[in-house]
Amino acid sequence: MYYASIGVISLIVMVIINIEALRKVRKTSGNEARLKYRQYLFALITFFISDIMWGFFYEQRWLIVTYLDTCLFFGSMVLSVLCWTRAVVAFAGSNGRYSKVLVISGWMIFWFELIVLTINLFLPIVFTFKEGNEYVPLPARYIGLFLQMILFLVTSVYSAIMAFRSKDTRRSHYRTISFSGIIMCFFIIVQMVYPLMPFYSMGCLFGTCLIHTFVYRDKDVEQNIAIRLAKQQAYKDGLTGVKNKLSYLEALAALEASVESGELTEYGVAVFDLNGLKVINDTLGHEAGDEYIKSGCSLICRNFDHSPVFRIGGDEFVAILKGEDYVKREELVRTFREKISENQKNGEVVVASGLAVYDASKDTSYNDVFKRADESMYEQKRDLKSVPVH
Repeated sequence: MYYASIGVISLIVMVIINIEALRKVRKTSGNEARLKYRQYLFALITFFISDIMWGFFYEQRWLIVTYLDTCLFFGSMVLSVLCWTRAVVAFAGSNGRYSKVLVISGWMIFWFELIVLTINLFLPIVFTFKEGNEYVPLPARYIGLFLQMILFLVTSVYSAIMAFRSKDTRRSHYRTISFSGIIMCFFIIVQMVYPLMPFYSMGCLFGTCLIHTFVYRDKDVEQNIAIRLAKQQAYKDGLTGVKNKLSYLEALAALEASVESGELTEYGVAVFDLNGLKVINDTLGHEAGDEYIKSGCSLICRNFDHSPVFRIGGDEFVAILKGEDYVKREELVRTFREKISENQKNGEVVVASGLAVYDASKDTSYNDVFKRADESMYEQKRDLKSVPVH
């Protein structure tokens, strides 16, 4: 049971370490390397299971099942080498001639092993069993292992070259992959010399531990960063850079949940609308209109710099006031309106504004507060339009 126990430990540790990598993911162009590495891990699991069973069957001297499992052992072993090669090429993201040669070589070694195992059924050239069911390795076994070792060595050189051409974490990842391939070469050599010891299983365990620690974990971090950046872009208004309508709706849901739980007891809503945008679009064009919108947004953000600002329509903006801005709300609105009055005199951007605060005694929802702020904004909008422009 000594032989089988090493395989059991290797399998358990490998699965625990790579549990996230083993989870099913949807196939996309961006996660090809992850899918190929997952296939490699499943090939390794198959190999580990066959290696564990071999140790048990061989110890019991069950000839037929030991023979069949030995075939599975060699078949799953060469399959793992093929999957490793494909995973390395996918990680490199290269479709060049060298990459194709690597994958084709992997397939050739795989089919070579299947052919010699088939021949071995009729003419022992890979392995056989002597009297007493003693396992005897034969020349084709060494040829197959040698070819697999060469393929691991070539992928290591390939990864080392890619490391030389890469920078930062990418270079570190390629170095790790190259070193993992060298480790596998070493353990295949030892497996050749000691056929009754599970050295290849140990090499696979060490290799996957390295990949997980120095490559896969970093890739997960990079993926999470990419997802976070994508979410930020999804919640960002493309023209002004402030939060968009989707972000606004999520903020309202969170705000109302906070009010309902009693965590938030006071907040204010400032509503803004640009004056004269249609005239600018009609007379100067939409590019000038976009610049006008950005100028108005910049003015709002500078004045309410401690509050989230949302663009909820073409020329409509909302700021939700909490904390310091809520305390200074009257002063902020007064300062903003003074600036707008000055802008109107100078022919610059004009933004109407309105403010309302949450009143727990009469407001049943955020919409009640928003409506009062909106009404206040339209009242100022009418006042601004009534002022003659010089």
